[in-house]
Amino acid sequence: MTTVKSSSIGYPRIGEKREWKKALEKFWKGASTEAELLAETKALRLDGLRKQQEKGIDLIPVGDFSLYDHVLDTSIMFGVVPERFLTTDEESALETYFAVARGSKNAIASEMTKWFNTNYHYIVPELNEITPILKENRPLAFYKEAKEELGIEGKPVLLGPATFLKLGKGYAEEDFSILLKKFLPLYIQVLQELQEAGVQWVQVDEPIFGKSLTKEDISLIRQVYVAINEAVPGIKLILQTYFETVDCYEELVNFPVAAIGLDFVHGDTLPLLSQYGFPENKVLAAGVIDGRNVWRADLEKKLGLLEAIQLYVDKERIIVQPSCSLQHVPVTKRSEETLNPILQDALSFADEKLEEVVALVKGLQGGEEQIATELKASKQSIDNLNSSKYRQSPVSENGAEQLSANRSLPFSERIIEQREVLQLPLLPTTTIGSLPQTAEVRQQRSKWRKGDITGGEYEQFIQHEIKKWIEIQEEIGLDVLVHGEFERTDMVEYFGEKLNGFEVTKFGWVQSYGSRCVKPPLICGDVSFDKPMTIKESVYAQSLTEKKVKGMLTGPVTILNWSFVRDGIPRFDVLNQIALALRHEIEELEKNNITVIQVDEPALREGLPLSRDKWEDYLHAAVYSFKLATASVQNSTQIHTHMCYSDFKDIFDAISGLDADVISIETSRSHGDLISTFEANTYDKEIGLGVYDIHSPRVPSKEEIKGNIDRALKTIPANQFWINPDCGLKTRQEPETIAALQLMVEAAKEVREEQLVKQG
Repeated sequence: MTTVKSSSIGYPRIGEKREWKKALEKFWKGASTEAELLAETKALRLDGLRKQQEKGIDLIPVGDFSLYDHVLDTSIMFGVVPERFLTTDEESALETYFAVARGSKNAIASEMTKWFNTNYHYIVPELNEITPILKENRPLAFYKEAKEELGIEGKPVLLGPATFLKLGKGYAEEDFSILLKKFLPLYIQVLQELQEAGVQWVQVDEPIFGKSLTKEDISLIRQVYVAINEAVPGIKLILQTYFETVDCYEELVNFPVAAIGLDFVHGDTLPLLSQYGFPENKVLAAGVIDGRNVWRADLEKKLGLLEAIQLYVDKERIIVQPSCSLQHVPVTKRSEETLNPILQDALSFADEKLEEVVALVKGLQGGEEQIATELKASKQSIDNLNSSKYRQSPVSENGAEQLSANRSLPFSERIIEQREVLQLPLLPTTTIGSLPQTAEVRQQRSKWRKGDITGGEYEQFIQHEIKKWIEIQEEIGLDVLVHGEFERTDMVEYFGEKLNGFEVTKFGWVQSYGSRCVKPPLICGDVSFDKPMTIKESVYAQSLTEKKVKGMLTGPVTILNWSFVRDGIPRFDVLNQIALALRHEIEELEKNNITVIQVDEPALREGLPLSRDKWEDYLHAAVYSFKLATASVQNSTQIHTHMCYSDFKDIFDAISGLDADVISIETSRSHGDLISTFEANTYDKEIGLGVYDIHSPRVPSKEEIKGNIDRALKTIPANQFWINPDCGLKTRQEPETIAALQLMVEAAKEVREEQLVKQG
């Protein structure tokens, strides 16, 4: 009988109830030892492997687990550690590892940015003037562990050389070939040692092929794989791509590797097989189960897709797998007992997706009769959802077309009105929105949700926190204040709980960065405004001070990109539904005299398709939805927005096109890189480039903050520049937050005086 293999590309590392996060944070607080941390995380790692083994996965990934980030793991493995961390007094290699990611008292953390078009963040390798060396064969250690502990003949996972280097910084583009030559012997050594240990299959992740590469790059990368094949001819490599259709398909499928992994969910890969075929001497690892969304697969359609693939690839040369690592979805839906049964049945998290993969292998192997039960259950769950209340309250599709998506005056004219009303000093100071959420805040929210305290008692507690922090902000001397968002669990989930068309899970966590996990809400129906969501807290905060308090909302693009979005209708239609709902809320804020309103879009750049051919449509839709949400306010009302770590030069025109009066950008770890974008382009609105990094548990010096301000002012006129931290302060401790903000305000005042003297 023909054998079809099943495979997993990667498994969530965080545990069903975020046990990984808790273990990490306990260690960082000094409440556990290094040995205890490693023991706890090993147990989690083995549990994930065991589950994949029990579900019948043939090729189980090993080495995809991480204590922080898999790109950082690769840097450490190859000795790519910035010199500033080698001169610190860290006590162990693990302390150095975390210092690179989080910073230390002696060194600023390495830059962090988005992993392609996902909400996962990686630590950017610093590749300037390095001499790489293999410090530890990490995939080999995990392979041996899986084999010795569980008897699993695992598939080691290795971040490929092209992707690793393309994701790095600190070198000129023309030096890419030089770096490839430096790292090639190390990759060969890793693979030789794996082969000597008896490894059969190795997954080499090269998602960079989902982006547009030059012909020269493709040629250079091919030479690397030719050299690897010559040096380690006996090992079977799966060159794994994901997140997008491969532009250079013809060249890639002829690389000298045993298998090519392609994404058949995101992008349009099947026509490439039809047009160009597939080599007869290679295996196709077909990513047919969506690794980035949580809806149950229509197994009949997926089986049809695999049968279509068989027209070009023999059955015995197909591996069935998810489209990408399952780290982008929650672990299991079995804990979601509180969800509506119809909705719960329609979900598929990581564990369930593996079951879908195994079912498809059986179907491909023996036909539909082999999985008749699974096919029936799949169809029934989808039909039940489509006929449920979630899909029976359609929003008017004409709503957006009847409304203006443009402010009534251009920025150059309305900023005059705003400055007259706001009366802010030169270089005004503010924060991004959230303030520290202490253990007490989380405990009180938990008590309220469990019914241990009343809604009135919880509201009183929230007001106490708002009042306390309004007073702190006034004492520090900030110019524009925030209410602190103490009532919010998460900047997207909070709105998901209040808008029609959403549901929220209890344990649907995914990793965002480090130990930070988020719980994306489910967009399961048409989205619409129900009732005011932020008015009560904003109005209360504004009543406590003469200074302006910002209304705080999450923007439509970010709500879309950080949710699990319904299938069946175009994503841009869902986007406009969200924008219309937010427009209602913004108008309510303005009616209640909240006239500085921040609509955050940290995920705008993240959602940019990897293929440049799709950029224009996406950016047009993103800009339109933001303007649709914000355009109805008075000219004197000031609209702010905020964005996170990204390569902003790619979307500079779109940032300006949002027509926000003020934009703040998270940039302190890559301050110089971002400012160079503004040196090369003229930006005519107001802007705040984050002047210190909030993701590191350290208080910056005043000199460090002033240095960042001064660098920005060489490019951005002082009357356009705001001073703020680079992101929200929710995850920081109160003492460090207060200390850092005090230094920020002091630095701002000193630079302000210097600027006023210059201006005469």
